[in-house]
Amino acid sequence: MNHASKVLIPGVMIALMTACSGTAEKTLTKSGLDPDKFLTDSTALYTLSNANGMEVCITNYGGRIVSVMVPGRDGMMRDVVLGFDSIQAYLPENNKSDFGASIGRYANRINKGVIVINGDSIRLPQNNYGHCLHGGPTGWQYQVYNAQQLNDSTLSLTITSPDGDNNFPGNVTATVTYMLTSDNAIDIAYSATTDATTVINMTNHSYFNLNGNPDQAITDNMLTVNADYFTPVDSTFMTTGEIAPVAGTPMDFTQARSIGSEINDYDFDQLRNGNGYDHNWVLNTQGDDSQIAATLVSPSTGIRLDVFTDEPGIQVYSGNFLDGTVTGKGGKVYNQRAAICLETQHYPDSPNKSEWPSVILEPGQTYRSHCVFRFSVAE
Repeated sequence: MNHASKVLIPGVMIALMTACSGTAEKTLTKSGLDPDKFLTDSTALYTLSNANGMEVCITNYGGRIVSVMVPGRDGMMRDVVLGFDSIQAYLPENNKSDFGASIGRYANRINKGVIVINGDSIRLPQNNYGHCLHGGPTGWQYQVYNAQQLNDSTLSLTITSPDGDNNFPGNVTATVTYMLTSDNAIDIAYSATTDATTVINMTNHSYFNLNGNPDQAITDNMLTVNADYFTPVDSTFMTTGEIAPVAGTPMDFTQARSIGSEINDYDFDQLRNGNGYDHNWVLNTQGDDSQIAATLVSPSTGIRLDVFTDEPGIQVYSGNFLDGTVTGKGGKVYNQRAAICLETQHYPDSPNKSEWPSVILEPGQTYRSHCVFRFSVAE
């Protein structure tokens, strides 16, 4: 193919044919990605940058963050999220993963895949231990968003989800806007509307490794979660309905401590049930996204991540089911606990727990959710 004849898609750098040599000169991202490997009839790789040299690469397939380049205490830029080198690797027939994805319609689990709306019982797909996880087997992380790169630092992604998509009711239009700010934050704004009563709970499913090296597990990273309570789960990872105190348990991250300090204490039933940390914490922030919800720090690189959100909860997942069978960017094998997810959200199975904050979206209303991942160097 003559590369000079390709259509240029906004936000995508495509290598052009050199006039004299007849060979293609590739323009790679700072993280080493080849944008050509993300280019199909409907997908591309979009690059956000700021004046500090930070770079975020996103594909509209699943609205996924593919790479995040940030500086450590030594000034060296490191890629701090897991992902793949090509669109083909993201396809579910090759790798059934949620790496970096914009999750919808409903992030996390719905008990037995059943919701009741206006008195009608609706059965959703059961794709995880008998429950509906992350919107079902063809949730939005496996669908293509329409992309519009607004400027060098902002990308708007929109998806139209038809009535009956994975059996969820209502025609829904949802937008995810990624903005890379001047203070090295990824600002994520979600919105959605519907023409029939439905449920919405969106999140980002990036797998963070602030060591910048997936060979180095995140168990030495220091975690703080601004939460005095969490929602316990049973052996199928389903919330029991209880809201339990973290005090005196391995779930207590109100003060910074290493993720691995108690992660293998399977005498504690919640760590046994979760195969490590895979739980929702009930945030103390009460919807105030100016307060820090969680902080993660890598002792080796000094990279710090602060999470802000207006959501009531955050799911902390410590990469328990990564098992070395997946090879990601740069040929790196992703072993257990090679990364951690910090998913801002409403609580799992909220549609079936009326006492918890509601996830119902009615026609005429607009769903909104806000999350900020701010990077810096720890003092």
